[in-house]
Amino acid sequence: MIPLSYAQRRLWFLNRLQDGTALYNMPLALRLTGRLDREALRAALTDVVERHESLRTVFPERDGEPRQRILRMDKVRLDIVERTCAEAELAAELTAAAGHRFDLATDLPLRVELFSVAADSHVLLLVLHHVAGDGWSLAPLARDVSV
Repeated sequence: MIPLSYAQRRLWFLNRLQDGTALYNMPLALRLTGRLDREALRAALTDVVERHESLRTVFPERDGEPRQRILRMDKVRLDIVERTCAEAELAAELTAAAGHRFDLATDLPLRVELFSVAADSHVLLLVLHHVAGDGWSLAPLARDVSV
């Protein structure tokens, strides 16, 4: 187990104090058009999580102190929550999903939801908790998933 940086400790404390507030969530929505290969999408996301330890780090307490625990990939379960919605409902659905409350002690700091709007139109929503990244992280994250 690894000690937290000062910034991580602050975010961990606020997460505990405010019962998993979504205030520090960073949503990234990617529009996907055309035939979707769900297996390729899952493989791409799994590859990104495998290469970036911060995306598979949890922050449990031990003896009253928070610690970082980087999970091995064989212990990581990357869920892709799939939903179907109409285009008119999409903005509200994305807003609601971006409000996910992370439990940093047990949850991966990345949540993935796929919204199917039509057979050839989807929106991939990645919600990253600020404890695992910052504003600069979103562009490389989107690029890694796209590649």
